Amino acid sequence: MLLTLLAIAVALVGLMFWQGQKTPKLALDLAGGTTVTLTAVPTKAGAKIGDSEMSQAINIMRERVNSLGVSEAEVTKQGNNVIIVQVPGQGQERVVKLIGTTAKLEFRQVMVAEPVGVPQQPTTPTPTPTPTGKSSKSPTPSGSPSAKASSSPSSKGRALAHALTAPTPKPSGKGGTPAPSASQSLTPEQQQQQQQLLQQQLAQQQQQQGSAEDFTGVDPAVKAQFTKLTCTGNNVGQGQELNPAKQAAICARPDPKTHRSDYKFIVAPTQISGEQVTKAQALPPDPQSGRVQWTVSLDLNGNATKTFADFTQKAAALGENNTRNHFAIVLDGTVYSWPSVKEAITSGNAQIEGQFGQQESTDLANVLKYGALPLKFNQSSIESVSATLGKDQLTAGLVAGAIGLGLVVLYCLFYYRGLGFVAISSLIIAGALTYESIVLLGKAIDFRMSLAGIAGAIVAIGITADSFVVFFERLRDEVREGRSLRTAVERGWHRARRTIIVADAVSFIAALLLYWFAIGGVKGFAFTLGLTTLIDVVVVFFFTKPLVTLLARTKFFGRGHRWSGLDPSTLGVGKRATVRPTSAKEA
Repeated sequence: MLLTLLAIAVALVGLMFWQGQKTPKLALDLAGGTTVTLTAVPTKAGAKIGDSEMSQAINIMRERVNSLGVSEAEVTKQGNNVIIVQVPGQGQERVVKLIGTTAKLEFRQVMVAEPVGVPQQPTTPTPTPTPTGKSSKSPTPSGSPSAKASSSPSSKGRALAHALTAPTPKPSGKGGTPAPSASQSLTPEQQQQQQQLLQQQLAQQQQQQGSAEDFTGVDPAVKAQFTKLTCTGNNVGQGQELNPAKQAAICARPDPKTHRSDYKFIVAPTQISGEQVTKAQALPPDPQSGRVQWTVSLDLNGNATKTFADFTQKAAALGENNTRNHFAIVLDGTVYSWPSVKEAITSGNAQIEGQFGQQESTDLANVLKYGALPLKFNQSSIESVSATLGKDQLTAGLVAGAIGLGLVVLYCLFYYRGLGFVAISSLIIAGALTYESIVLLGKAIDFRMSLAGIAGAIVAIGITADSFVVFFERLRDEVREGRSLRTAVERGWHRARRTIIVADAVSFIAALLLYWFAIGGVKGFAFTLGLTTLIDVVVVFFFTKPLVTLLARTKFFGRGHRWSGLDPSTLGVGKRATVRPTSAKEA
């Protein structure tokens, strides 16, 4: 058991160095972070903001935070219409944006799509796409004629033209299963160049085809607005309120670095809204299922399934070279993705195949999964929080913890003498395992140590010491009854382990319930307390008991030396109750 525990400790250290994380992550009160003040705005003029709507918004924000890991973020209500979000650590713009996003999702048919800022290329004998011919391999806005789009990377925030498909079945050899496109074997650099070339060719195609058929059925007022759109700076239009019953001229999601979009669109009235999405999840690449990139899977309810089936059936008949074959995924007034329709999708389940990675697909799935906020929120202020006050409190807490630990050590040495070193060694091992676990959890689930979490770790010192006291007292009781030390160790352990397990189980259940019902810093306290309670069980079973078993074989403990903690004077009995060696009969 000692070797097993040693192997576990070494493995945890190896994981720490392999992940490159050697110190625990700190929460807002210790490391500083970002505080965002969100002010609720009624969706209708003159309407009041109800407590139920605010509570629902807070719950959704907390769900979004929890979906990103145990990060010690706090979402609290202030007054009647203000929510304070505190996110620990630096570089948390992504989390802050995800929390406050209203997530108004709409599915609209693309009527016109025009690239923004794509330079016109000279006319050369290049494979320019043609609008006719089903078997044509010409590039289209979707990037590839196959059901699976190219997995080439692109800038974050770019609206992507890819295939919107039904879930791809595993390859069965039938003719209906499309083969992967050749672009899947290209390097990321080659694929990015290919995507840029496709955008340029799309611009050439639209210039050659003219604008007569592009604007058929478009409202003249929307066309005029579309012409004025530059999709740069404030003209991008993020967060704008769109009338779901009317056409709209909107831009693609802007690049976060350049704050400009690659495309602008005219989209038809809303056909499916975000409330009709029943499930959303990010799916990793899986060659067995035919997925060569991260995708977002959507499930629609009954009404939306029929609407979606009708549209995809009509859109698939138009052919991929037709702009109106595309379906715009509009998120908060901007186009997140505009996939083409390969085939009619009647099952109510579709996959968005954009050129985004794990983080982008997970963020989109989380926003859709946890629903739209019932209120619109304006960011009143964003402030960086320093950790000066937290560090002062941390110093005081560590001093208090050191004093408590010192008193426990003195008590063990004074009362248990030699056995006290076993208790001290066990505390050191428990501390090492706790540190390693906190560091690894910080990397794995973004767990951050707060002042409350440190308090939980300090409380765990007492819980661990209690386990030693129970075991040692049972052991001394057996010795008092005249048994040999080896026999006393086994009998005492048999009587003590049930008490230790029950006590730790009670502490763990208390920590679990506290974590389930609490919020904020109390949640961090409960998490740390539960973690250290589990580590206490591991240390007592895999270190304390085996170590006492080995020490019982030595002369110092086996013959009851006066400094071993097992001599008759320490046990408070007469000389006849000495610790004797194991007899052959007992063995």
